[in-house]
Amino acid sequence: MRWTAERVLALAPDEASVRAGRAQASAVRWTASGASGDAVWGQCQGSGKAPYQVIVELAEPAFRCTCPSRKFPCKHAVGLLLLWAEGVVADGDEPEWVDAWLRERASRVRQSTEPGERDEAAAATRAARRAGRVSGGVAELLGWLNDQVSTGLAVLDQSPDVLYGVAARMVDAQAGGLATALRRAAVIPGRGRDWPSRLLEELALLRALAKAYERVDELPEPLAATVRARIGFTVDTADVLASGERVSDEWLVAGHVDQESEQLVSRRVWLRGVESGRWALVLSFAGPGRTLDTSLIGGTRLRAVLAFYPGALPLRALVADKGDPVLAGRPEGGGIGDALAAYAGALAVDPWTERVPVMLGDVTPVRLGGGWGLSSSDGLALPLGAGVDPWALLAVSGGRPLTMAAELSPSGLRPLTCWDDDRAVRL
Repeated sequence: MRWTAERVLALAPDEASVRAGRAQASAVRWTASGASGDAVWGQCQGSGKAPYQVIVELAEPAFRCTCPSRKFPCKHAVGLLLLWAEGVVADGDEPEWVDAWLRERASRVRQSTEPGERDEAAAATRAARRAGRVSGGVAELLGWLNDQVSTGLAVLDQSPDVLYGVAARMVDAQAGGLATALRRAAVIPGRGRDWPSRLLEELALLRALAKAYERVDELPEPLAATVRARIGFTVDTADVLASGERVSDEWLVAGHVDQESEQLVSRRVWLRGVESGRWALVLSFAGPGRTLDTSLIGGTRLRAVLAFYPGALPLRALVADKGDPVLAGRPEGGGIGDALAAYAGALAVDPWTERVPVMLGDVTPVRLGGGWGLSSSDGLALPLGAGVDPWALLAVSGGRPLTMAAELSPSGLRPLTCWDDDRAVRL
C-alpha cells in the first residue's frame, strides 16, 4: 500500500530536507525507478557522472543512498518516496543491486540474536520514529507562527484556547518542551496593556527554538544538546552519571524554590561552588503523596561531586557523591552590575534561559516606583519579581545591607536566601 505524502514528509529529519526532498520529486531527475512489496528504489542524477543509487526498505523503514549526505533519509530518498506516493514509480522486479542490499541487510538482522543488540535496535527505531514526529510537529509549529505574524496577534485575545490547541498537537508530536512554552504563552493575551509585545517575545523565542531544531545536526554539540533539551528530549540520569562533566567542590546550598504543576511538585535547589564559583541546579520531583528530596539544606556547605548535564550553559547537575553538610557563614557577593553581566552572558549562550542564579552582596531593599527592589553600592537597582512578598526581606534587613542569593529573570529578582550576619534566612 503506497504511503501518503504526509507520511513521507514526516520522516524528513528537518524542514530543509522537506524542501530539498520536494525539489527531488521530479521524474526528470530519475533515470530509473521501481517498487516492490519490500522496497522502493531509483537512480537519481547528481553532480557526478554516475547517478546516485537510492533504496528504501519499507518495513522499518531503512534507507540507503550513495550520495555523501549524512542525513537519514536524505533528500533523494524523500524525493523518491514522494514520487512513489504520487503513483509515478511503477511496480517492478528488484534489480540485482537492490536485491543484494536487501539480502545483506536481512542477514545482519538475523545475526543480531543477542537480547542487548535487539534492544539497541528497537531503541534506535523508536528514537528515529520520535525524531520524525518531532520534525513534523516543528514544521507545523513554524507554519502556524508564520500565520500569526501575517494575520496579527489580536485574534488570540479573543481565542486564547488556540494556543492550548497548538500545545496539544506538540504533545502528540512528542515535543513536550514546545508544548510547555505554548501553554506559558497562552496565559499572556489580555493581561496588561503590553501583552502583545510580551506574547510576541514568547513566540519569537519559540520560532528561534524551532528553527534551531531544524538544523540541530549542524550546531556545536553543547548548543545542540540545549536545543534538544528545550524541545523535550531527555537524557538518562545513568548517562549523565557515567559521562557527564564532573566537578568536585565545596558546595554552598544557596536556596531552593518549590513549584506545583499538574499534580507534580518540583524543587529547584541552587548550589554554588565555594572554590570554583560555579553554579549548579539540582532538580527533584514528587507526585501526589510523595515527599521531595530534603538532603540539600539551605545555608549549609558540603563536599560533593556533581555530574553536569550537557548543554551550552551547563547548570543542571546530579549529585554523584557527597559528604555531610555543615553550617556555612556569610558568602561573598557581587553587585547588581555583576548580576546583570551574568544574566547577559547566560542569554548569549542560551537565549531560552528563563532565570539565572546570582549572589548579591551589600544590597538594600528600596522603594522602586510603586513596588520594591534592591539597590547596591554600584548605584544600580533591580525590582523584585512579580508576586514576591518584600516584608520578610524588610524585616531581616531593617534598613541594613544584606548578602542574598536570588534568581534573576526578566520580571526581576526572586530572593531565595539572605544572611543576617552569619545566619541564613530562607525567604
